[in-house]
Amino acid sequence: MRKLYNKILPYILLLPMMILMIALVYYPIAVTFSYSFKRMKLTRPDDIEFIGLKNYIDVLRSEDFLYSLQNTVFLLIVVVILTTVFGFAVALILNREHRLSGLFLAIAILPWAMPPIVNGIIWKFIFFPGYGFVNKLLIALGIAEKPIDWISDRFLLLTVVSIVTAWRSAPFCGIVCLAGLKTIPKELYEAAAIDGCGTLSSFRYITLPLSLPFIGIGMTSASVTAVNIFDEIVALAGFSDTGKNLLIQNYLTTFSFLDFGKGSALTYVIMLLTSAIGVFYLRSLNKEITY
Repeated sequence: MRKLYNKILPYILLLPMMILMIALVYYPIAVTFSYSFKRMKLTRPDDIEFIGLKNYIDVLRSEDFLYSLQNTVFLLIVVVILTTVFGFAVALILNREHRLSGLFLAIAILPWAMPPIVNGIIWKFIFFPGYGFVNKLLIALGIAEKPIDWISDRFLLLTVVSIVTAWRSAPFCGIVCLAGLKTIPKELYEAAAIDGCGTLSSFRYITLPLSLPFIGIGMTSASVTAVNIFDEIVALAGFSDTGKNLLIQNYLTTFSFLDFGKGSALTYVIMLLTSAIGVFYLRSLNKEITY
């Protein structure tokens, strides 16, 4: 009896968590998945029926989806590039030992700890179409003659959103790369110095190659963040069509047009895209690093 009790005790202790996971995670996922195969528009509550893959076909063929997908891909590319470059640069700076290392590390984490909506609101004042900080700076330097409307132009807005998102995601990438830099044995640099390698050669042949797995983790995390940008776009431009990505399109379809069928289908399209990125993330985590 004692052995039986010891066997079932872990499952009894896990039971409350399992009930919560089923009720709050797995059941909503299953219900949303079933919605994606139905014509389910809340403006027509009496016209709900099973239509198979039609919602997915309609979503993938729609011009709004293609427009949103283009914006998402643009954001993905720019955010990943900016996050990787600035994140690795932050890691190199923080890797230097000095008295203020702890303070600099705390300052670097602040943008990552800030809520995305607050992040977006702060940057909205910086890129304000009138005389915001950036416009004042450009006019003072003679680069621009009049204020630039950063919000009305599609790719200007997407570039601003990319900068704002990269500013938030770069600290995580920097911390991951910093952890990688700390694991590189100092003996490698000492041996390279004996062989006559300078700073640039050591960076090229030691630091950069051995940091690639950690850079890959940071890039994958930035990719997931870029696909799921929502708060920054809303804070900067609202729900306008100019800068909407897949997540904004999903929100509008589901909660503005009340089309839960197409909205659920679009949700799973986004989930598949994010899952594909997540596979690379897991591979980066599991990659063995040898020196």
